[in-house]
Amino acid sequence: MDLTLPQRLQQAVQGSFHKTALLQKRVRELIYGASPLVETRETNPIKVAFLEMERGLIELVPDEDASAPPPTL
Repeated sequence: MDLTLPQRLQQAVQGSFHKTALLQKRVRELIYGASPLVETRETNPIKVAFLEMERGLIELVPDEDASAPPPTL
């Protein structure tokens, strides 16, 4: 029996903040025009990002701004 996308996402992420953040960041990149890293006819950015994650093509790296020390008040 084939699992639905939400079922596959839940199974793959399993409460992992890291994987959830990875998917969210990649979906935003795709929405804003980034090219998919997989050959697919799929147009849903969530499905495309999930395919990329399943194949190990994306990883979470800190934003440049996030690596800067917090401002002092």
